Amino acid sequence: MSFSDPLKILQQFNLRAPKTLTIAITGVCNLVCSHCWVSAGADSAVGHVGQQSLLRMIDDFAAMEGQALRITGGEPLCHPAWLELLRYAVQRGIPEILLQTNGMLLTDGDARALSQLGCSKLSIQISLDGATAATHDRVRGAGAFAGALAGIDRLVLAGLGDRTMIFFTEMQHNLAEIPELLELASARGIGSVVTGTLVQCGRAGEESGSAPPGPDQYIQLLRRYADDASFRELYLRIGMVAAIEWSRSESAREECCTFAENPYLAADGHLYPCLLCHAEPFSVASVFQKGLAVALVEAAPLWSELMKISSCRAGELPECRDCTGKKLCAGGCMGRAWGSHGNLMSADDRCDIRKKIYQANICHRVTEITENS
Repeated sequence: MSFSDPLKILQQFNLRAPKTLTIAITGVCNLVCSHCWVSAGADSAVGHVGQQSLLRMIDDFAAMEGQALRITGGEPLCHPAWLELLRYAVQRGIPEILLQTNGMLLTDGDARALSQLGCSKLSIQISLDGATAATHDRVRGAGAFAGALAGIDRLVLAGLGDRTMIFFTEMQHNLAEIPELLELASARGIGSVVTGTLVQCGRAGEESGSAPPGPDQYIQLLRRYADDASFRELYLRIGMVAAIEWSRSESAREECCTFAENPYLAADGHLYPCLLCHAEPFSVASVFQKGLAVALVEAAPLWSELMKISSCRAGELPECRDCTGKKLCAGGCMGRAWGSHGNLMSADDRCDIRKKIYQANICHRVTEITENS
């Protein structure tokens, strides 16, 4: 099958070609985090994906003129060929590459090698779930905070500080540390801090002790943003927190999700429509054997049905009918709705949080005052 064929078939189903492909190259991890949504660990039932299979996926994606490749796990640095895979992606001309890691296994040599990859749009995402060891290590294990900071410092020393991003998982016990985390990142020369709400799947869906923040916690964060000019300035320079952006936003969200443009290939060989939508009925199995082109052809009718569901969610969800923020979120993330409720036609697990934020309108008022002063 030529690579023009799957793209034509996707068009026939009113789907766009993949722009970003996320590949989990292993299910193995050096940590056993209590909030891990893929339940990775040293004894994971899913091991390393074979190097030749991964090279084939990169070939397939490059042949489709894919724009961005995200390498994740498990912990990708546990895979013996992780660096060779990145080098190969650069050789194949994929413009943008993102490596997602907990940072603990990065060596000085790794950092230098990353700086010499020759990819102008390389970025490295380090997981940091607190501004202190006590907070971070609570979910990741003793020594994880020190190990992550050591990895960050190696990247900065190699000249990759502006290409390094901290990713912070918002949880009940750590949300209040976001301002301090921004200060830590700025002091160390990190380019950006991005946060995301805990996904209650995998270990986080079990009795792990990890829980998402409540609406009142987010309101406190928004008030800190409104009242603390130094935090606000730092946030606008390097921060990205969904709750703050919800409060600042005036523009309506597109009602159709772009999931098919950003598929996720799990280490067990399942291809999902996006990183957050692990809906088995809409996945394709054995992709490492079939190849990406065949998998996309198989996925096209399934994902076309998803697109139809996505387009009608905001108009049909009972949670949206009388909501003032209906046009801003369109029912939230369909993948999170599936993960939380097992139902695509439900609002996602952050619905109550968004409603309270829209009603408070805190950051939007600050934006108006700032622009008019």
